Amino acid sequence: MSGYETHLHNHAEDHGVVSKPTFRSRAKEFIEFHDQVETSVRLLDSLESFLSTFQRDLSAVSGQISELQERSTDIENRLKSRRRIEKPLSSLISDLTIPPTLATTLLDTEVGEAWMPAVADFEKRLDALRARSRVKAARELADMVEALRIVTATKLRAFFLALLNTIRNSVTTNMQVLQSAGFLKYRALFGFLKRQAEPVAKEIQESYIAAARTYYETAFRRYIRSLGSLRARVTEKFESIATMSAEDDGIRVDFERLTYAKLDGPGVILAYQADDKAHKEPLEAILRSLFLVLMDNATAEYSFVASFFFVEPLGPSPSIGELEAAQLSVMLEPHDRKEIDDSDSAADSEARTPVPNSGVVGSQGLGILATMDKAERTELGSIWKKIFDPSLEYTKTFLGSVIEPLPPATPLLTMVRLTEAVTAEVQKRQCSPLETFFFTMRLQLWPVFQKVISEHCDSLKKLSDRPSGYFSKAPVTTDALVLNICKCYINLFQSLVLLTEQSEETMIFSNLFRLQQELNKLILRHTEQITDPVAKATKQSSIYEVLLQGLIKGTHLTAHPKAQGELGFWTQKEEGARRIIISAGKRRQLTS
Repeated sequence: MSGYETHLHNHAEDHGVVSKPTFRSRAKEFIEFHDQVETSVRLLDSLESFLSTFQRDLSAVSGQISELQERSTDIENRLKSRRRIEKPLSSLISDLTIPPTLATTLLDTEVGEAWMPAVADFEKRLDALRARSRVKAARELADMVEALRIVTATKLRAFFLALLNTIRNSVTTNMQVLQSAGFLKYRALFGFLKRQAEPVAKEIQESYIAAARTYYETAFRRYIRSLGSLRARVTEKFESIATMSAEDDGIRVDFERLTYAKLDGPGVILAYQADDKAHKEPLEAILRSLFLVLMDNATAEYSFVASFFFVEPLGPSPSIGELEAAQLSVMLEPHDRKEIDDSDSAADSEARTPVPNSGVVGSQGLGILATMDKAERTELGSIWKKIFDPSLEYTKTFLGSVIEPLPPATPLLTMVRLTEAVTAEVQKRQCSPLETFFFTMRLQLWPVFQKVISEHCDSLKKLSDRPSGYFSKAPVTTDALVLNICKCYINLFQSLVLLTEQSEETMIFSNLFRLQQELNKLILRHTEQITDPVAKATKQSSIYEVLLQGLIKGTHLTAHPKAQGELGFWTQKEEGARRIIISAGKRRQLTS
């Protein structure tokens, strides 16, 4: 028995646990149990060692996680900071670079639709480089960008000056087509020159003024020459009411000629019509054609000058991405732009008569006019006058040939009303210099009208006045003469009233009142040679009756109060004559 077994045995006996035979019989079990215990202890020691190591490793991992968390927080903060400067930095980099595609477009291609987004992009970058002149990269790029600006301005100068060749070479070129399809289409490119190369823009403006001035001067000179041929064929001239003859079929107002007082009347006379030697036109129709052609061309030109030469300041620029997308879309579009040539012009007229356009020229021009200050309007008027001064002088000279020798009163008032209608339309189109011109034309026509009516009144006064000298001979009046004067008076009165819309217009009705009083004096003067009161009153009544019948025929044409007043005046005169006849008849019955 080993010492350990002996120790266990003695211990068991001392405590009375087992007897010696029992212990020995179970010694093997105790030994196995002891081995198991030792094995467990060793395992526990190993586990303790493992746990200690794991705890140390866990502490190390925990420290690393804390370190990673701190690094993650730092990285996130740095990312936020970089995101804050990303957009400004991207904008700075974008502004300080010229893309190769942009430079290639401006250097190696001809001016066209693809240039519009390219030039807009280039101008944005150009302004950005100037704003960042303190940045070294911007200063290094400045010389290259300036060279590109000069090349761009040079190409644009050649492009716009080439557009002017069409009107320099042919006066039959349609100016509106050139303006809308040429100049206004590339207005943004001229805006670039206006802002970035002002001397070049000024040169283009002066070249346009010279070319347009020559174009309109030539066109209006030829057109007025054709109208002058028609004017020479007009045989109608002023005759006083005492010498003119009424129509054979009685009193007749020429309503067709009165329509020349309105803008929506007959069409204008075309230049080629004057080549027909047998073709004739009324005097007022000739002047109307000239005024309408001048109005349409001059107002369209005024609106074009305002739309093209007065560009707005450069607004907020689109992003680079938007510009590149626009540039790509333009490059993908088919280039089928219509070229400008003389075939677009009206073949039958050298001076065009465009329909007022409320589109490109109209609405855009009016919108720009609304935002102009006084200085810009003054400059606009100056440019327009440089272009149209010769044409206005031709028109003014032609008007002088129209009113000299004096025309009849009705065509003259028709021309006055036409001038007023044209002035009102020009005012709507906001062309103030042309409005002033037509206002002076109106002021020039009114004294002529006053002179014509005065001539009528003076001619009647000569017939109705008694001779003042001993050897003076009274003018002889006949029934036919007086009746002819009455018919001419009716025609004149109705025509003037139909041409007058206002109920009180002193210039017209004061003169008609004078004419009325002189006619009444003439009737009294003509009948005073009859000694028999009844015969005198009968003659006066018959004359008044002619006047009333003629005036009544025209009362359905107008509701003008002056027409009713005129009827009332002559009705009163006729009733007075009838009362004399009735009174004389009653006296004769009493005496008989």
